Amino acid sequence: MNFLNFFFIREIISPFLVGVLCFTLGTHRAPAVPDGVQDLAMINGCVVSACNYMAVVKAKHTLDRDFWAKVLLVRYAENSAGHAYCVWETDGTIYGYDRNSGGFPIPRYTHDPKEIASILAVELSKHLDRTLTVASADFVEPSKTQLTPF
Repeated sequence: MNFLNFFFIREIISPFLVGVLCFTLGTHRAPAVPDGVQDLAMINGCVVSACNYMAVVKAKHTLDRDFWAKVLLVRYAENSAGHAYCVWETDGTIYGYDRNSGGFPIPRYTHDPKEIASILAVELSKHLDRTLTVASADFVEPSKTQLTPF
C-alpha cells in the first residue's frame, strides 16, 4: 500500500468519519423523562411501591399490639388506571402511604376500604390537579393473594 494512501485514510478520512458520527449522535433528541404524574401510568409501579413500604412497616411494627398492614387497590370512576396504597394501623391510628404524597394519618377511624380510598384520593388529586372519585376499593394481602397467569 502506498504511503500517501495510508496517510490520507489515517489523517483525513478517519477524523472526518469520527466527526460525522459525533455530529449525528449529538443531534439526536433525548427521550423525554416522565414526571411524577406520568409515573402513575407505569404498570404495577404503585403496587410494587405499596408492597415494599408494607414490608418496611411490618418490620418496624411487628411486635406492636393491634397492628395490621394491607395493600389497598383502588379503581377510580372515569379513569382507566387504578392505584395502590399501603394502609396500616398502629396505636389506634390508621395511616396511608402513597408513593406520590408519602405517609400520613387517616383523619377518620374506619376499616372500610372505600372510605379510606376516598380520603387517600383527595391527596392524590392534589398531585394530578383533578378530582378523583373512587369506583371500587379492596384490601389485598400479598402473602394471601393467588396469582393467575394471563
